[in-house]
Amino acid sequence: MLRSAAITQGIQRSPNRAMLRAVGFGDGDFSKPIIGIANGYSTITPCNLGLNDLAQRAEKACLEAGTMPQMFGTITVSDGISMGTEGMKYSLVSREVIADSIETACNAQSMDGLLAIGGCDKNMPGAMLAMARMNIPSIFVYGGTIKPGRLGACDLTVVSAFEAVGQFSGGRIDEQELTAIEKNACPGAGSCGGMFTANTMSAAFEALGLSLPYSSTMAAEDPEKADSAARSAEVLAEAIKANICPRDLMTREAFENAISVIMAVGGSTNSVLHLLAVARTAGVELSIDDFEMIRQRVPVICDLKPSGRYVTVDLHKAGGIPQVMKLLLDAGLLHGDCKTIEGKTLREVLADVPAAPPANQDVIRPLSNPLYAKGHLAILKGNLAEEGAVAKISGVKNPVITGPARVFESEETCLAAILDKQIKPGDVVVVRNEGPVGGPGMREMLSPTAAIVGQGLLDSVALITDGRFSGGSFGLVIGHIAPEAAVGGTIGLVQEGDSITVDANQLLIQLNVGEAEIARRRAAWVKPEPRYRTGVLGKYARLVSSSSKGAVTDQPGL
Repeated sequence: MLRSAAITQGIQRSPNRAMLRAVGFGDGDFSKPIIGIANGYSTITPCNLGLNDLAQRAEKACLEAGTMPQMFGTITVSDGISMGTEGMKYSLVSREVIADSIETACNAQSMDGLLAIGGCDKNMPGAMLAMARMNIPSIFVYGGTIKPGRLGACDLTVVSAFEAVGQFSGGRIDEQELTAIEKNACPGAGSCGGMFTANTMSAAFEALGLSLPYSSTMAAEDPEKADSAARSAEVLAEAIKANICPRDLMTREAFENAISVIMAVGGSTNSVLHLLAVARTAGVELSIDDFEMIRQRVPVICDLKPSGRYVTVDLHKAGGIPQVMKLLLDAGLLHGDCKTIEGKTLREVLADVPAAPPANQDVIRPLSNPLYAKGHLAILKGNLAEEGAVAKISGVKNPVITGPARVFESEETCLAAILDKQIKPGDVVVVRNEGPVGGPGMREMLSPTAAIVGQGLLDSVALITDGRFSGGSFGLVIGHIAPEAAVGGTIGLVQEGDSITVDANQLLIQLNVGEAEIARRRAAWVKPEPRYRTGVLGKYARLVSSSSKGAVTDQPGL
């Protein structure tokens, strides 16, 4: 029996049917599956600008497949627009709001399936959390990536604009060039164009089997994206008949596949946070240490921005995520028996994908010639991060530094110091009280990291934080430090000038201060007053878990 029978069947549901008739149901429609279309359309950001067209195409396809679509809106916030401001504190919070809103609409209305359409960074993990909670047949339609901007012979992304700020402050470009980059970086609709967080999570979704093959790398403005949305509706209708549910697909092996793909493509640090959260919600045992285990065996084989040369549309032309997965599968680095939303195994989905990438490209390399021999997301531990920290070490010549701490209590004060040229080669920049509780909301440090790169300090300065990083960040950047400063983590005890060692080769992040002195500082530490006590940020700070557990708010027992 369909779940929607609770609102459509029986004499007592005559009032329910009366209201459904008002929104388009006819006599023959009450026995059809009801599909919720979670539409993330917004003019807030280019990432979500084209989603309404996809939603309407999916809606039509649902009707043709013999189901009844019901469309509802979900929010988004633009990380790129709010970056570096107080508003960025709402970014990670929006993941929970998206999940809560989808769960609320689908469960309140007894929907039989979910087709979620999203673009910006938190749309994917928000939908994933909702899917894992509800466990009704579900599919995700990614809004698609933006095409690269152009300036002369160079491809541009929004990160180019962030880095240009550092280049301008460092005297490396003039205001005219800065403005030219600004005007050309984002040419139209679609999510940020490199292997940043949105494209990373869409790739993870495809690897988990909850999106259609090739859909995660399509350009937002290309016709194939709308065709894929329609096909997704058809597949979901069949999944409802077969009762294929998200937790059937979200197995331990599927999460390992997703992590392997993220390592291979050089994906965002945020993927660690999001996959931990989703796995916990799905009841799958997954820890931060599992990312390091997989990193050790999976090389980076895609040369993608932010640290590489190419953008996501180039990856799509080279064969997309299926080509990457095929290489990994043949090398024994993927679990081929994992099921997908189409009812096929991953091995069956990849059966017709070539064993080698096209010869006329170097976006995807063979495993015999990787960009990096090991994955780029290293899990560091030490007295500064007893629960762990996530280091993105792609693009760094030597991921080892010991230097004096330059301590900042917020992203804004840190950025001001960088732009004022107060940060010198050899410094270890510490940005604290930006964690899930302390921020609250765990802001991304794209502005400081991009400014460091823009000033030519990529290989000589480390930045560590209990906040997180944009998928556009690269360099010796270490985020998600847990425990965070606001709950008594050692990062809150660091003093200006203290020696800190970051050694990604040894997986170490260490405050080089004696245990007795650390104990003295800990005894004198005073918990900071919450920055917000009311509203969504106040509520979030009271409920959120450690970043090492995914920064989730639906913790049992609270």
